[in-house]
Amino acid sequence: MRWRIVKADACGPHLLELAFKDGRRRRVDLLPLLDGPIFEPLRDPAYFARVMLDPVAGTVVWPNGADLAPETLYELPDEAHGHRKPAALGRARRRTPRARVRASLG
Repeated sequence: MRWRIVKADACGPHLLELAFKDGRRRRVDLLPLLDGPIFEPLRDPAYFARVMLDPVAGTVVWPNGADLAPETLYELPDEAHGHRKPAALGRARRRTPRARVRASLG
């Protein structure tokens, strides 16, 4: 799967520095995606910085179970290079804890 994340670091209040299995590296701003109850804690930069890499799902997760689909993160604009945000950003796929469990069960 080309969307697998192999490295993730918080590098700003809502920015992640990501490295994907295919070698692509991105700095992405997640603030536009942080709506809804599961993502509310991530609006706090200190909590956002608690991001971890889930080696099974190949994506980023937080202690409250919030995560984002790796394909969504792959398609986000690279903030390091000043790309504009796509118009369809509001339709980004989010993985809920339940969806992540279903995905890992196959």
